[in-house]
Amino acid sequence: MSYRMSPKYDTGFNQSPELSNREFRTAELVAAHLRSLGMEVRTGIAHTGVVGVLKGKRPGPVVAVRADMDALPVTEETSYPFRSTARATYNGEDVGVMHACGHDIHTAVVLGVASVLSAVRDEVSGTIALIFQPAEEGAPVGEEGGAQLMLKEGLFETLRPSAVFGLHPTPDIPVGKVGYAPGPAMASVDSFVATLRGKSAHAGCPHLSVDPVVMAAQAVHALQTIRSRNLSPLEPSVLTIGQIQGGLRNNIIPEEVRLEGTVRLFSPPAQDEVERRMRQILEGVAQAAGGTSKLEYSRGYPPLVNDAMLVERTLPAMQHAIGTDNVLRVQPVLAAEDFAYFAREVPAFFYFLGTLKPGTASGSLHTPTFMGDDGAIPIGIRVTVNVVLDHLRRAP
Repeated sequence: MSYRMSPKYDTGFNQSPELSNREFRTAELVAAHLRSLGMEVRTGIAHTGVVGVLKGKRPGPVVAVRADMDALPVTEETSYPFRSTARATYNGEDVGVMHACGHDIHTAVVLGVASVLSAVRDEVSGTIALIFQPAEEGAPVGEEGGAQLMLKEGLFETLRPSAVFGLHPTPDIPVGKVGYAPGPAMASVDSFVATLRGKSAHAGCPHLSVDPVVMAAQAVHALQTIRSRNLSPLEPSVLTIGQIQGGLRNNIIPEEVRLEGTVRLFSPPAQDEVERRMRQILEGVAQAAGGTSKLEYSRGYPPLVNDAMLVERTLPAMQHAIGTDNVLRVQPVLAAEDFAYFAREVPAFFYFLGTLKPGTASGSLHTPTFMGDDGAIPIGIRVTVNVVLDHLRRAP
């Protein structure tokens, strides 16, 4: 059986990417393909989400597979003849649009899974829900979206799965292989804005100021001690300050400086500890200098935790599909994924699909040069079909 998708459902997605909550054409193509397979199709979930429901001929549990459909505001710079030339408006600016995170591969894989499973539905015991999710990269400002909104709108209330599976393309693994991490697999993503406020003065008269630039310099160094002195050395973590903003001229000490950044962790207790220590450090630095501080700390996607028992039960099916040597245990990733919301509701297994074509170079995810080789698509289909059918066979 061939697992390769037709160009209509492969390069068409790559050439016509759409931003979060704007996946209108993609959703139409997905829904049309699922209907052509005779599936029950639900649309308009979390704006543009699509769910295909395949009911087997025999009774059994529900199992879910998730793909995401949105692209990023990135202008593609690859050598592919089918590279994206699409443009859109993002935060009021005209931008290029690209599947720089491989969501076109996600979508093609799960459409292929739909094609294979619909052909053998007489052998299926149970129900398979194929979830095509919008806005994994985050909803536009002022909007809701993604997995959280799908759940809020009742996705799992009438169709609650016994397990949910998902995958993510990665250029760190060659085509033909998949990777997995039992337990914590991807990090939470928190963001913060810290404002240090002092007193402005002429740069030649620093004694008349309360210098927030000096406070910011001290804070940057002190915040890094959270990782080295407050968290366990065995606790993976990242605290990155990505922006420092303050001042207008080189001869004026400004009144305030803003620090903006992100925190990546794998457990809620670690999130609590980092936020607590950030507040203490910023307040201490500011008070010592005679200034004040303010911290706005926002919790984003939670950690994505794979169900250890589900992983253990599923690995034999993955190994049977592509060979034991091609199923690799990998380190957790400090990027984030809103599949984590599904994983908080039901047992989940999220794995990584190799997209690096041997002998070639690929840019990293979220860059203009990311190249996900489409040879990964049949591998993703084969693994996912085997995983789903094996899970349904094993279920009581």
